[in-house]
Amino acid sequence: MEYLHSRSFRMVHAKSWTLKKHFVGYPTHSDFELKTVELPPLKDGEVLLEALYFTVDPYMRIMAKSLKEGDMMMGEQVARVVESKNAAFPPGTIVVAPSGWTTHSISNGEKLEKVLAEWPDTLPLSLALGTVGMPGLTAYFGLFDICGVKGGETVLISAAAGAVGSVVGQIAKLKGCKVVGTTGSDEKVAWLKKHGFDVAFNYKTVKSLEEALKVAAPEGYDCYFDNVGGEFSNAVITQMKKFGRIAICGAISVYNRTGPLPPGPSPEIIIFKELHLQGFVVYRWQGEVRQKALRDLLKWVSEGKIQYHEHITEGFENMPAAFMGLLKGENLGKAIVKA
Repeated sequence: MEYLHSRSFRMVHAKSWTLKKHFVGYPTHSDFELKTVELPPLKDGEVLLEALYFTVDPYMRIMAKSLKEGDMMMGEQVARVVESKNAAFPPGTIVVAPSGWTTHSISNGEKLEKVLAEWPDTLPLSLALGTVGMPGLTAYFGLFDICGVKGGETVLISAAAGAVGSVVGQIAKLKGCKVVGTTGSDEKVAWLKKHGFDVAFNYKTVKSLEEALKVAAPEGYDCYFDNVGGEFSNAVITQMKKFGRIAICGAISVYNRTGPLPPGPSPEIIIFKELHLQGFVVYRWQGEVRQKALRDLLKWVSEGKIQYHEHITEGFENMPAAFMGLLKGENLGKAIVKA
């Protein structure tokens, strides 16, 4: 950390990644710019945060459209309070903060969330950005509240080795479901099979996606947890059971597309199978239900019932590279940048 000391205050220089120009297709290094700003002294009620871990997530590709060129990239981080004028957050407190792609930030405390008090020393704090954080919560609420999954059902997950999908599959297994996962590499297929998926296959190497889906679950699918959208999901919809439920979490297959979007699913199939399709955003669930979900996830991870894998990139200077790698599927599990 860079400090310039004086008798009355210390100056902190924060490094921040900004959006230099809006993305066209896949982001490139030239779309980002690293800036350094001097932070002002703290006012009453404020805290100074130093980032420990950053997250890169697919949603950032979509949300960046709402930024102006020159704005800082958005996102959560695990941070330590290094200076405080807020009694609720004394120095040393570890929080999850929506501070964006910046090494240091000032917060009034309103949007800070302390990590769970029962967090064990044996688990990395970075999990608060993954399995015991936003992606884990997305899996939890998408599976239980949107899909309404029950034991004995057949669940299909696309992008199953990603931060969300890998948790969806393991929770579904905990609840007694048959779980089928699709992913884009043989290494990821092996990881899924090792961690309890009943069937996993590489959608890039099968001769026919429709045939592979049919072989994996000849009886069809009760629940589809959709992380990819596009043509892939159109193929899945034909193999849903009657009254099947589809939780639409993401559409990474089309985020970087520059041409027109692919046609949507067949209305006839949706009507005659009486399917339920629902998109959702995890921030709907707040308060005690969110805290209970975090405690459940932490318990399952601590007990070894949910395994995690982190794809860690070292160094804040590599944030854009980590983000671009994520959008091309280079990560297994949660993509994290260590400050």
